[in-house]
Amino acid sequence: MVLNYIWIGFFLVAFLIATVELCMGNTEVFPAIIESTFASSKTAFEISLGLTGTLALWMGIMKIGERGGLVNALARALNPLFKRLFPDIPEGHPVFGHIFMNLGANMLGLDNAATPLGLKAMEGMEEIKREELRKKNERGEIDDRQMQQLQETASNPMIMFLVLNTSGLTIIPVSILVYRAQLGAAQPTDVFIPILLATTIATMAGIIITSLYQRINLFNRAIMGTMLGLCLLVSGMAFCASRLSREDLNIYSTTVANVLLFGIIVAFIVAGMRKKVNVYEAFIEGAKGGFETAVRIIPYLVAILVAIGVFRASGAMDVLISGIERGFQLLGVNADFVGALPTALMKPLSGSGARGMMVDAMTTYGADSFVGRLSCIFQGATDTTFYILAVYFGSVGVRNTRHAVAAGLLTDLVGVLAAIGVAYLFFY
Repeated sequence: MVLNYIWIGFFLVAFLIATVELCMGNTEVFPAIIESTFASSKTAFEISLGLTGTLALWMGIMKIGERGGLVNALARALNPLFKRLFPDIPEGHPVFGHIFMNLGANMLGLDNAATPLGLKAMEGMEEIKREELRKKNERGEIDDRQMQQLQETASNPMIMFLVLNTSGLTIIPVSILVYRAQLGAAQPTDVFIPILLATTIATMAGIIITSLYQRINLFNRAIMGTMLGLCLLVSGMAFCASRLSREDLNIYSTTVANVLLFGIIVAFIVAGMRKKVNVYEAFIEGAKGGFETAVRIIPYLVAILVAIGVFRASGAMDVLISGIERGFQLLGVNADFVGALPTALMKPLSGSGARGMMVDAMTTYGADSFVGRLSCIFQGATDTTFYILAVYFGSVGVRNTRHAVAAGLLTDLVGVLAAIGVAYLFFY
């Protein structure tokens, strides 16, 4: 329901702003809006089409992992933690393995691998939800109409998983470092530690916010131990990164990420061989679902990307930024960070849009300026909330997102505030 109002709001606000622009003599605004609808629709289709091959590849690989037993083994190992964060998922269920694989790919900055792994996890959670609804229907606890409504409603595990994705925990932000190097930053890796701190804060905030919504008790050994371990891991990586040169950090980051990724593929194949699985046939069986999933998400992508495109083309984003800047100036608060806000505001809406805003900020203000660096931290602190909601929920036909949007946007807000604080601490 929340997503419905937000979607409507994009169009109504865009129309209002565009009408004001037209009255002020800007005759190009409405043609730009209409052009954006066609361009965004095309982009949505191209994104879905581009995902097809990757989806087929990783769904095939995951099928091998399932047949070979590695996904189940991973699920059992993660059970002490995940059964508390996802209490509605049966203990030791294979979907825990899929969840971990997705989060691991995100941490390594491997977006192309993370999306299909995440869609596989969503399918698993959808199967669990439907089985539970079927049992309730058989027991007479819900009727057929209620069952249909609940099938289109996000479950608690789905929402927790979505928020963990939107919090965007990225340990190796390779692409951001590459952009900084290309735009002439004296030390492209100087944002590595600030990004690591901001994204860790956002992820912890996402877990806490969603747990409050779902009344999950965070004060237990598994969750507290994991949070402490994450803090120690981030601190250790930050310390090691501070002792590496720019070139070494870029090389090690890229190498580690890709070695781990290919190592997973090989491990799954070897596990399948040990179980005497026909690895090739298992891959083909899993890959067949890639195309079906890619087609299924097209309407959801078109809906959200067109709304975002209209909002941008109308000038509403510029009005929002200007209003925020004037507000802080009136309050007498340092507003130097406002120049980087377009990246922060665009990030929940569009990954490519936020990337463009980041590049524009570094080009306009300088890669080593406060605004240039802060835009990079914004880019790495969180992920594309609305894109993730559209793709992941769309893949399983969920229409009622419940508190997913609110939890995701609150997490984004914490990530933005953390990024601003870290930037002032390191670079101001």
